[in-house]
Amino acid sequence: MNFKSLLYLVIALLGTTAIQAQDEDFRKKAPEGGPPPRIEFGEYQQFKLDNGLEVIVVENHKLPKVTFQLLVDVPPTAEGDKVGMASMAGEMLSRGTANRTKNEIDETVDFMGASLSTSSGGAYATALSKHKETLIELMADAVLNPSFPEAEFEKLLQQRLSALALQTSDPSYISSTVSDVLTFGEDHPYGEIETRETLENIKLEDLKEYYNENFKPNISYLAFIGDINADEARALAETYFGKWEKGNVARAFYPRPKAPDATQVALINKDGATQSILNITYPVNLKPGTDDAIVANVLNTILGGGLLSSRLNQNIREDKGYSYGVRSTLQYDKIIGYFAAGGNVRNEVTDSAVVEMLGELEKLRTEAVPEQELNSVKSFIFGSFARSTERPETVARFALNIARYKLPKDYYATYLERVQAVTQADLTAAAQKYLLPGQAYVVVVGNAGEVAEPLERVAPVIMYDNQGRPLDKAGLSVPEGLKAMDVIAQYIEALGGREKLESVEDMSMTMGATIQGMALTMKMKQKATGKMAMTVEMNGSVVNETRYDGERAMVSAMGQKQILEGEDADAFKSQAMIHPELAYDKKGYELKLTGAEKVDGEPAYKIEIISPDGSKSTEYFSIESGLKLKTVTTQDGPQGSVTITNRFSDYREVEGMMVPFQTESEGMAPVPLTMKVEEVNINTGLEDDFFKVDKE
Repeated sequence: MNFKSLLYLVIALLGTTAIQAQDEDFRKKAPEGGPPPRIEFGEYQQFKLDNGLEVIVVENHKLPKVTFQLLVDVPPTAEGDKVGMASMAGEMLSRGTANRTKNEIDETVDFMGASLSTSSGGAYATALSKHKETLIELMADAVLNPSFPEAEFEKLLQQRLSALALQTSDPSYISSTVSDVLTFGEDHPYGEIETRETLENIKLEDLKEYYNENFKPNISYLAFIGDINADEARALAETYFGKWEKGNVARAFYPRPKAPDATQVALINKDGATQSILNITYPVNLKPGTDDAIVANVLNTILGGGLLSSRLNQNIREDKGYSYGVRSTLQYDKIIGYFAAGGNVRNEVTDSAVVEMLGELEKLRTEAVPEQELNSVKSFIFGSFARSTERPETVARFALNIARYKLPKDYYATYLERVQAVTQADLTAAAQKYLLPGQAYVVVVGNAGEVAEPLERVAPVIMYDNQGRPLDKAGLSVPEGLKAMDVIAQYIEALGGREKLESVEDMSMTMGATIQGMALTMKMKQKATGKMAMTVEMNGSVVNETRYDGERAMVSAMGQKQILEGEDADAFKSQAMIHPELAYDKKGYELKLTGAEKVDGEPAYKIEIISPDGSKSTEYFSIESGLKLKTVTTQDGPQGSVTITNRFSDYREVEGMMVPFQTESEGMAPVPLTMKVEEVNINTGLEDDFFKVDKE
C-alpha cells in the first residue's frame, strides 16, 4: 500500500470536511451590513431676491428641457364653512390674467408643447429649454396678475361639485375623509373636509382675498431645473418675479391633535360591499429633519412602507391571504404628522385582519428587530435613495426641503450614514413612541351587517357617516313586534293601497339624465303579466335595448344582440314586475327587518331581502311616510361584483298612485346618475307584441 498516497487522501478528506463545515457555519450567520454608498449630489445654487424670494438652480444639460417650480409655503389655515376655497383660488390663477384669457394661456402652452398648472401652493411648468423665457413669463403672469374671471369661477365650481358627487360614493375617498376628520379633528386645517355645502358657500371675492393675503414672495421658493445655468436663472427670476411685492402672512395656531385614549373602531356602512377598506390611523408629533424622522423611516419600511417583504405584507398577504397588499405610512410634518396602515380585505376576515395588523405594531414595540432584517431594510433604503438622487428633480426637492425646514446643509449628503447608524434599540424606542396599537382609530368602510359584530370583539364600534360624524340614533328604534312584512304593508298603503296597485295592468315611464354633458333618456315599459321592454338613448341614438316576454330575454348593446333563455333570463323577472313588493308575502321570498338607519337624514327601516332566484338586496323605508327611500343590490360584473345604490325622492301622485320622480343611482354607470321622470302612463293597453322576443 502506498502510505504516502493514503496520507494525502486523509488530508484531502479532512480539508473537504472542514470547508463543508465552514460553508454550513457561513450559511447560518447573516452577512454583516456593508457601509452605506457614498452619495455625490448634483450641484445646485441658491440665492435670494430683494423681495425675499428664495431661488434654487439645479443644472442638468442632458436633455433640452427646463422645469420651473414655484412653492408658496402658505401656513395651514382653517377654511371653516368654505372648505375648498384655497384649492379653487389656486386653480383660478391659470384661468385668466390681466393680460390673457384662459384660451390664450392654453393656446400658448399647447403651441410650445409645454405644461402649466397652478394650485394653492404655487405653480409648476415644464417645456423645451428653447421656450424657457416664454414659459417663465407665462407662469409669472398667472401667479402675479390673475384676473379671476366670473365665468371661469362658475365653470370651476360646477366641475368641483360634479367631481365631489362622484367621489362621495367611493369607499376609498370615504375612508380618507373620515380618517382625516378623526385623526386631526374637524376644526384643524388637516381635518376639514370639502362638501357640497362648503363649495356652494364660496364666492369669487373669497378666492381673491385668499390670494391677496397669502401669495407673497417672502414665503416662497422658485426652483429652476434642467437645461439652464445660474446666470440665466437669476436674470429670469429678477425680470419676472423681482417686482413681486412682499408682505406679512398671518399664521394661525391650533391645538395639537392627540391620539385617542383607547383604540376604537370607526365603522362607515357600505351596504352590499363584499370587502372592507381598513385604515388604522392617529396623529404623531414627528418633525422633519429630526433624528426620529430617520429612525421612523427605517421602522416604517420594516412594518409596511413599500417592501413586498414588509411585516404587514408577509402576514396579511402571504401568510393569511386576507388581502392583495397592505401598506403603512409614518409621515412627518412641521405642524403634525400621522401614522396610517391599511388595505382592502374580505368581509369575513375584517376583524381578523385588524387583530393581525395591531399585533404587528405591538410586536415591534416589544421585540427587537433581528439584525438580518434590519440590515436587509437598510440595504433597500440605500439602493432606493441612491437611485432617486440621479434625478435633478430629487436634488431640487432636497434643496427645497433644506431651505423650508431649516435643515443642515449636509442633511441629505449624510442621510445614509445616519440610516446606517440606526440600531435595534433605536427601533424599539421609536416603535414605543410612534406605534400605538392601543390608541388608534380603526376606520372601516364596509358592510356593517356583516362586519360590525365581529369587530366589537376587537374594540368598541362607533358608527359614522361619510363625513366623519357619529350617527345620530335618535328616532331609530324598532317597535317591539314589528316585522318586515308590516313595513312592506305600510309601503304598499303609502303608494296607494293594494287594491290600487293590483289594478295596474301596464305602466310606461320616460326618464332623463345628463352624463358628462350628454343627454341620456331611458324608456321603460312593464306589463303585469311579467313582461318588460327598455331602451336607453344617448343624444337621441339607441345604445341599449332590452325585452323580456316572460320566458326569453333579448339584450342589444353596441351593435351586439343576445338572446337569453332559461336560468339566464330569470334575472329579468324581477325587473318586469311593476310592484314586486306585492309578491313579497309569496313563497320564495325571505325578508328580515334588521333595524333602522337614517337615509340622507331621514329615519328608515332597513330590510334585507332574498329573492326566489337567490339575489340579495337591502331596502330602506321611511318610518314617517312609509315610502321607499333607498335600495342596495350587488351584481356580478366583468370586473367583479358591483354594488348599485338607488335613492328615491320627489314622490308625486299619478292616477291615485305615488311615483318617485327622481332616482339617484350609483354604481350603474361610471359616474353617479340623477334620473328624473319626464312622463308616466298607466293602463294604456300595451300589446304583448311590443315585448316579443324572436328566436335566433
